Amino acid sequence: MAGSGSAVTVSADEVIGFRLRAHQLTTRCRADDLLAAAGACAVQNSPPGSALLALHARVRDVTGARVDRLVADEKSLLQTWSLRGAPFFFPTADAPVFTTGVLPPTEAGRLHLIGGVEQALRTLDLGLDEIVDRTAEATGPVLSGRALAVTELGAEVAARLAGTLTRARRAAWEAPGPYGANQPLGEAVVHFCLRILTLRGLLCLAPRSANTAPFVLLDEWLGDPVPETDPGEARAALLRRYLRCYGPSTRKDFAAWVGIGSRDAQPWWEAIADELTPVDVDGRRTWILTEHADDLRSADVHGVRLLPPGDPYTQMRDRATIVDPKHQRAVWKSVGAPGAVLADGAIAGTWRPRKHGRTLTVTVTLFAPLRSALRTRLREEARHVAQLRGADQAHVEFDDESD
Repeated sequence: MAGSGSAVTVSADEVIGFRLRAHQLTTRCRADDLLAAAGACAVQNSPPGSALLALHARVRDVTGARVDRLVADEKSLLQTWSLRGAPFFFPTADAPVFTTGVLPPTEAGRLHLIGGVEQALRTLDLGLDEIVDRTAEATGPVLSGRALAVTELGAEVAARLAGTLTRARRAAWEAPGPYGANQPLGEAVVHFCLRILTLRGLLCLAPRSANTAPFVLLDEWLGDPVPETDPGEARAALLRRYLRCYGPSTRKDFAAWVGIGSRDAQPWWEAIADELTPVDVDGRRTWILTEHADDLRSADVHGVRLLPPGDPYTQMRDRATIVDPKHQRAVWKSVGAPGAVLADGAIAGTWRPRKHGRTLTVTVTLFAPLRSALRTRLREEARHVAQLRGADQAHVEFDDESD
């Protein structure tokens, strides 16, 4: 089995170069390759609109209209809850990888993936799989032929399920729970279950309307059911995608990227164990797909990208590889995270947009001085971002000085 021999030794710079190429951040790819760029490791869309900026950083001539057409008309690009329970875009053809491939094979693993529902299940004396199955049965009739926001869908499904419960369980189901102000416990449980149902391929998200992305039945949205895929094959495909974009890496980091526990990652890792080669990165034992072991090399990267919060590149879990620990809190915030400035292949700072009328102001906080040529490129990037955000002009401010 690969991995039993000595490890390949590489530097952090070689790892960064490998990942930058895998994320299409060395040179923007052709407009026709947008789906391939989205399918590399899927593109998170929270906060809403961030996926469009992430695609712009990788693909030439990206527009909101084109992405909308791929989603709403061609339906070759799909959005649904996926990794870590967040909304992601990925090619419809890759749906099994980013749905079935994310779903843990055990109930304990599924509980970890949607952590927080355990207290409610104890109160109701119900198992996760049991209530997910009941929610699936109720969701089909409720959502058929309709598009509903999560609050509306949760309320209607919870009301339908209430009638199937015993008197004691129904009382707890309809009582206010600990998850939201005046939110019945049952509605909150349904919301948790919907995260599993998206991974089962029952639901997906339609384009945003009235400032929300409503749920629709996946088969109705596409017109045809997504072909069934063996779960083991889907998990293997997901791990391969991960290692192509974030390798060399570890089981622990992969688990955090998916949103599961380290021990829960065993089925994914075992599925491709004979395809892996060990890699030593600054004394840290990691793993890469054997077919890519010779691709680990530094990249000669020029130019600037304004990466949005939640960009696939900054979703790597070994954060010290790309950002000095003293700057990590500035880049990765649990609430209100900024975007990241990628300059000549390095994370050089953070940025925040502020739109007023038809002008977008981009405030840039740098970790170190940026040479004049890169500042010029940054202003050019800001103009493109402004266009994607529906603004006519862009104004860039570096730290506290207006520019």
